[in-house]
Amino acid sequence: MRADDLAVLLIQRRDDPFKGQWALPGGFVDENEPLQRAAVRELDEEAGLSGLRLEQLGAFGDPGRDPRGHTVTVAWMTFLLSEAATSAGDDAAAVGWHPFRSLEVASRTKAAAAKATRARAATRKSARVKLAFDHAQIIAAAYRRLCQHLDDPLRTRAFDLLPSRFTLAELRHLYELVLGRALPPRTFNRRFVEHGIVVPASAKPTKKAAAQLYRWNRL
Repeated sequence: MRADDLAVLLIQRRDDPFKGQWALPGGFVDENEPLQRAAVRELDEEAGLSGLRLEQLGAFGDPGRDPRGHTVTVAWMTFLLSEAATSAGDDAAAVGWHPFRSLEVASRTKAAAAKATRARAATRKSARVKLAFDHAQIIAAAYRRLCQHLDDPLRTRAFDLLPSRFTLAELRHLYELVLGRALPPRTFNRRFVEHGIVVPASAKPTKKAAAQLYRWNRL
């Protein structure tokens, strides 16, 4: 998260095709190299990030997505609790975090899309980020996967959406920012507490209910 939006890590391509355009970090798999190891290596080589837990997102291989020939991409994703320092390397001319709402990503919720339109209208001076290949489609799929994690946050430990301890207000704020709409506090809190999705982080309750810290109800 960055301020009131998601931030997406992109690299600026140093070479053709799509020289100078922004894209997701990535590259070709070496001979006899496992897919996940290739993803970890490319992320480190192009963006200077390492030690992250990755989740396989899916395969993208429509004809014409790469002018060099028919290429299939196996995409991976993760979610960071805080913005990490990056450094451009390999075939990346630059690397940086970009607001999700500044990207041409069609597959959002209606509320999030409307919020994105309002944000762009309010910041017309900001240049739109043009994405290479079919990376807008991949980012759209990653956004949908993130929303699935919000629907069922206990299903997997692939990555954490919040620090290990959080208030209900912080949890609701995250959901509102990702989904792009306001959520009724009482209904939201009842769903997570009464259904046992979150539990108090300590046996001793706080004097103020709003300051009570919770944790995910995982074994």
